[in-house]
Amino acid sequence: MTKNFLIVGSGFYGSTCARELIDAGHRCTVIDKRDHVGGNCYTRYVEEADCHEHTYGAHIFHTSSEKIWKYVNRFASFNHYVNRVKVSHKSKIYSFPINLFTLYQLFGAKTPKEAMACLEGKKILIEKPKNMEEWCLANVGREIYETFIEGYSTKQWARHPRELPASIIKRVPIRLNFDDNYFDDRYQGIPIGGYTSIFEKMLEDIPVELEVDFLKHRDDLMAKHDHVIFTGPIDSFFNYSLGHLEYRSLKFDHQLLDLPDFQGNAVFNHTEAKVPFTRTYEHKHFDMNYSANKTSVTFEYPEKWEPGKIEIYPVNTEENQSLFLRYQELAKEVPEVTFGGRLGQYRYYDMHQVIASALSKVRLLV
Repeated sequence: MTKNFLIVGSGFYGSTCARELIDAGHRCTVIDKRDHVGGNCYTRYVEEADCHEHTYGAHIFHTSSEKIWKYVNRFASFNHYVNRVKVSHKSKIYSFPINLFTLYQLFGAKTPKEAMACLEGKKILIEKPKNMEEWCLANVGREIYETFIEGYSTKQWARHPRELPASIIKRVPIRLNFDDNYFDDRYQGIPIGGYTSIFEKMLEDIPVELEVDFLKHRDDLMAKHDHVIFTGPIDSFFNYSLGHLEYRSLKFDHQLLDLPDFQGNAVFNHTEAKVPFTRTYEHKHFDMNYSANKTSVTFEYPEKWEPGKIEIYPVNTEENQSLFLRYQELAKEVPEVTFGGRLGQYRYYDMHQVIASALSKVRLLV
């Protein structure tokens, strides 16, 4: 039976659902409260720098799933960009993620054996690490912790690492070879022509209405559709009746500089606590296009989240997870609504994980 779906949000979750439902013969309308499609993955072409600005922070597509890679390549061709981050700390620049060259820069280790011995010698005995700080000290020692983690994490989360769970840092790799590729995935790249073109192709021939606030018109919109796929914050759908889930937000300072190249790399992490921004992005390096004599650069500042600001990172504390589970119980009372994506599922997803989650959910809806 053909159903009439309303999809709230045009990021990867909503756009994937829309494409799949339309292709399966259903009707869909996509609405978004912003003035553009793509959610936080939106990119804007900067003519003077001849590159695409990642307006809401850097997005590097990476996956080890051949299925997901083939799927996203239906809507874009990708360049061969590899994310090789650099760290600026005090007066020095380091290779990142931590690899053998980083350990050479810090300690003079030249071989995997020397690096292993060095790391073992730097570890501080803590039998049961209770937080991020203790986990770092127990696994990599004080120098690495203070150079790469302490200041950066304090800025990012507005909490000292001893107040944060170790799970946040465990996803950052430490390698005993010279591999400085941030990701271990088989496939990686930046879409040629920017991310926005992906969403325009995914939503081709699908009605899209921008600058529509679903929450202001909820009753009317739900009455006109058989099922709603909601990709906004799950707590907002229930008018924050149980309280606000906690996020961290970001502020982006986009600058067009009269230089052919500003920092020589796409991504720099700035790990000193006294430096107010956490990252700088130079967008021509994502596009791998160096023809322009000007460059587009973004300074990224961590920011306290409050209603009206962009929800970027769920704050994964026990209290927030407990509150999210209570909202999930409320969600069971509205079976005509599917909650999906980073905000609907209160989870830090990478792009390929969002697409995989959407594809799995659509199979249950059609």
